[in-house]
Amino acid sequence: MDLRIFTEPQQGATYDDLLAVARAAEDLGYDAFFRSDHYLHMSGDGGAGPTDAWTTLAGLARDTRRIRLGTLVTSATFRLPGPLAVTVAGVDQMSGGRVELGLGAGWFEAEHRAFGIPFPPLGERFDRLEEQLAVITGMWSAPPGSTYEHDGSHYPVHGSPALVRPVQEGGVPVIVGGAGKRRTPSLAARYAAEFNVPFSSAEETGELFARVDAVCEEHGRDPLSLVHSAAQVLCVGRDDAAVRRRAEAIGREPDELRANGLAGAPEEVRDRLGRLAEAGASRVYLQVLDLADLDHLADAHAALTA
Repeated sequence: MDLRIFTEPQQGATYDDLLAVARAAEDLGYDAFFRSDHYLHMSGDGGAGPTDAWTTLAGLARDTRRIRLGTLVTSATFRLPGPLAVTVAGVDQMSGGRVELGLGAGWFEAEHRAFGIPFPPLGERFDRLEEQLAVITGMWSAPPGSTYEHDGSHYPVHGSPALVRPVQEGGVPVIVGGAGKRRTPSLAARYAAEFNVPFSSAEETGELFARVDAVCEEHGRDPLSLVHSAAQVLCVGRDDAAVRRRAEAIGREPDELRANGLAGAPEEVRDRLGRLAEAGASRVYLQVLDLADLDHLADAHAALTA
């Protein structure tokens, strides 16, 4: 099971905070460090203020050595696909080929209002996401010496030189996820290296994996070629007092976290992780909300790899 650390810096974190977590995760042996792509906090006051996802990942690309880096997920409403393809390829080059791109339709309307970002209706956001996936992967895979063309209604591309080159052969791995019943599985089957189910029970996760597998087969794709992953909030403690302390630090109740995340004593979180594995997950993103508690990463790694 690949274990990845997933952070929410919009809740209040500086670059140095993120670097400390990324380096701790790297030293402990976690597979990857991911961050959300948000500009507006969802509770509290946002602390240190927002940071840009790809600016911070560029810094981490130079300030870490081994750990993979990415977004869960970049919002397609925030950036144009051509410049985003260039940005992600550049960070991939800076990291020596350690970057992954989670891309979604965008959902947080208040955030868009707060930063002057257009927020189209849901159907249009998915149309734009589909075109972004086509443009980004198309630019990365265009043969050298050719030009890339995309005749789209939202992002037409004409005469783009085939110069957008990530280090990773075939381009940066793309992650698509969510609980959508129709368009999300189709986009994952057509464009993604990984399908992610966020914050769901093992039973719901398994059902969503089965749905995307069926769509892969409809598209003539081997479902085994698609990584199946889950994201879960993390709250591990060596005893009940430690679990309670860590839950209070993030404004949550221990019982609620036990019901909805990877929370509790080591044996409890191992059992929950085992049920996700039985549902088909080979990778889990551990959402860490208290970035100052670096001991939490060590306790979780010891519990989940025992």
